This record gives sequence, C-alpha cells and structure tokens, in this order.
Amino acid sequence: MSRAVIRDARSCVAAAAIAAALMLGGCAAPATSTGMVPASFDVQKRQTGSVGVNVTGGRETEAIGLPQVSNAAFQEAVVASLKSAGSFSTVAEGPGGDFRLSIQIFRMQGPVAGLKMTSNMEAGWTLMRAATNAVVWQEAIESEYTATVNDAFSGAERARISAEGAARENIRKALARLSRVAL
Repeated sequence: MSRAVIRDARSCVAAAAIAAALMLGGCAAPATSTGMVPASFDVQKRQTGSVGVNVTGGRETEAIGLPQVSNAAFQEAVVASLKSAGSFSTVAEGPGGDFRLSIQIFRMQGPVAGLKMTSNMEAGWTLMRAATNAVVWQEAIESEYTATVNDAFSGAERARISAEGAARENIRKALARLSRVAL
C-alpha cells in the first residue's frame, strides 16, 4: 500500500473517532422530574379522595454512568402528573391521604451509545386504601422511549432524554389505567 493511502486511512479513522467523541461524549446527567411529566393525559375518570405517593427502586446517576431515574425525581414527576391530570382531589408526596400509591422501579435500562438511543423502564404500581391496606389496583407497567439526533446532538443529552421519555411514558400509561379503576 502506498503511504498516501495509509495516511488517508489514518485521517479517516481519526476524524471518525473525533466525531464519535463529540456525539457521544459528555458527563451523564440524571433524568429530571420536569422531563418525566407527560404533556397530556388520557384520564377517563377523576378519582375522589386524596392520595399519597411513595417511590422506591430508583437509582442516582453516577458521573460516568448512564442517566438513571432517582426515587425523588420520579416521585416529584408522579405527583406533578397526578395534580396536572386531576386524577385525585388532593395529592401529597409521601404518606397521607385516603389512598397510598406505591411505585417500585423494577428496571431502568438505557443505551450505551448510538444515534438512536432507546431506554426501557418497568415499574410496579400499587394503589391501596390507607385505612385498611387493601390493594385496590396493582400492575407492572413497561415503557420505552427512543431519542434521536434530532432531540440532541450530544450522546449524553440523548441518553438523558431517552431515560426521561421512558419514565414519562410509564407515568402516562399508569395514570390512564389508574383512571379506569372503580374505587
């Protein structure tokens, strides 16, 4: 092979590496509660009474890891979504209310790299009567969301948007199903 061909090949590899670093680089940012709140809701019936919300199973984002959904951020997003949708008369973070909505994040999987980044989430939702601890509704809900270069050029931003989208879809689906429960 000629030196010119080798030099051109090395230049192409270097350019590709720089482009990949620019597209994928950056520190991991945690999913934000505002990014997890759906813009619209499919609520069939507004429930009477008040509800307290508690979330477990979330994880904090590490500086070099994938974006995660923390308990606090997801709980804040669920409370904001319940209030925005008007799902219950009153909504509180934590204990209190006629009902307790407990959400456990079972799985949050995010992409490592790519132009299209898809995150998957599974959470268990349980609504109980506070006075009797009787389970009124319980369901495991799976969701996913794909972020593309159109959403963000930075890979770290796309990964965060993808995680927020999967959480947002989970909340949207759960509130729609919850609104169909006869209390």
